[in-house]
Amino acid sequence: MEETKYTKITKTPIVLNESIIIESDAILALQKLPSLSIQCIVTSPPYWGLRDYGIEGQIGLEEKLQQYINKLVSIFAEAKRVLKNDGILWLNIGDGYTSGNRGYRAPDKKNPARAMNVRPDTPEGLKPKDLLGIPWRLALALQADGWYLRSDIIWNKPNAMPESVKDRPTRSHEYIFMLTKKEKYYYDYQAIREDNGRNKRTVWSINTAPFAEAHFATFPPTLIEPCILSSTHEDDFVLDPFFGSGTVGVVCQEYGRKFVGIELNDEYVKIAKERLDNVDNLPVLKVVGE
Repeated sequence: MEETKYTKITKTPIVLNESIIIESDAILALQKLPSLSIQCIVTSPPYWGLRDYGIEGQIGLEEKLQQYINKLVSIFAEAKRVLKNDGILWLNIGDGYTSGNRGYRAPDKKNPARAMNVRPDTPEGLKPKDLLGIPWRLALALQADGWYLRSDIIWNKPNAMPESVKDRPTRSHEYIFMLTKKEKYYYDYQAIREDNGRNKRTVWSINTAPFAEAHFATFPPTLIEPCILSSTHEDDFVLDPFFGSGTVGVVCQEYGRKFVGIELNDEYVKIAKERLDNVDNLPVLKVVGE
């Protein structure tokens, strides 16, 4: 994989003309984007206590669950500034279980990637083996911060990863929350009608679709498509502040939308750049702290 060439950004605001990838901490990059410039946000932040990406400044390994929630609320408050008044935020978030104060996660024969050498303690007030309830904790915190919580969508995974558990059902779903800045917003329900012509329901059965070069799970494109098609026009900008391997960018390319992808991990920036290289001269910016 060839070396990525960057344009470094310090005090200069970012001007949005074409699709870009930004290597940066999410909130630092968002502060450089112009207000009311993004029509739609589609994103999936790192989940708490489930992955160690091995990079300084990563989200998801905060000591306290509330610290994680607070950090995401702050990031999405800045994202709200750049979102147009009639825009929509589509937020995918998964859940987890308390650690029982184990400082590690044991390997799983069916899912070796789950092993970790570090893991946050059980949050105060919860018990060993408790479901954390992170999706709803975050959704209600965003609602309290001024977002309109318009819908909770169940992403049903027919091909969900097996779990080595015998004392509860295997989890096979995640949440997608639809949030807006205002009471009225742009939403084209006709663009995503179901095959039988009825309005889109709130349970979306979509297989996971791993991307070979990514080390961890990625968005399946078919999960992103209804979000983008229902809340943007051609040439609108779509933002993903946790860009990962760039699947949001792939869907935007396919449907004639522009994208802004923010990603902290330089390895994922390289993967996304290579994956999206059919965009002529796709700029890759690096925001440097002042």
